[in-house]
Amino acid sequence: MPPNPTSARSPAFPASTSSLPARLPAGAAELPPLGGPHADPAVPLLVAPCSWHAAQYAVLRWHYSQKMPRSKIAPFGVWEHGEFSGVVMFGRSATAALGHPYGLDQTECVELLRVALRPHEHPVTQMVAASLRQLRAACPGLRLIVSYADTAQGHRGGIYQVGNWIYTGTISAANVSYIVRGQLVHGRTLRHLAVHRPAGETAEEFVRRTVDPHVRRVAEAAVKHRYLYPLDRAMRRQVAPLAKPYPAAA
Repeated sequence: MPPNPTSARSPAFPASTSSLPARLPAGAAELPPLGGPHADPAVPLLVAPCSWHAAQYAVLRWHYSQKMPRSKIAPFGVWEHGEFSGVVMFGRSATAALGHPYGLDQTECVELLRVALRPHEHPVTQMVAASLRQLRAACPGLRLIVSYADTAQGHRGGIYQVGNWIYTGTISAANVSYIVRGQLVHGRTLRHLAVHRPAGETAEEFVRRTVDPHVRRVAEAAVKHRYLYPLDRAMRRQVAPLAKPYPAAA
């Protein structure tokens, strides 16, 4: 079970250690994560904290990004009839300013980062709702969850609409990627390649010098739908005036 936080303003995310259920068995990368002692075939649906490795397994196989967030995460595994079905993952946003528009800091506002599921029986909204209840119980200092639906992937946030999240419109951001050796890589990947660059040299300069002299920068405009899920009544009253009509299916 997630540990009880000692401070309402310092949420203790569920641990991502191997002591929690569902981890990848060593040397069996193509096998599903073990169910662990809490995965009972007689239970139709179980949502519970899972290991980082189980979350990674789900993201690499069932999420379009195929990338794990680099921030601190709170992953909740999903089991149907004892079989591992995926993960619902919350965590720190890539930007510290995620909660600033609502008067919140990083200890009070987190992002729903991934919903990575294989073909499943139960509604996604039921899985997300179960993970939200556990996250709120473990982290009483949290007040708001933010999530985005990427229009580039054809998403409009249907699971958030069914779950009664508050829609606040679209945001546009420049996603900076690079062409390295003929392959499109994200800016984060480029910085990872250049983690040992000397002081004063940019990641792009380092990769151009050491990997590909023809590396080039590509900026793409990304439009995303933004949804909010307040965790207390006061926060719901605060963000309710921001609500806009849900985007319709194309």
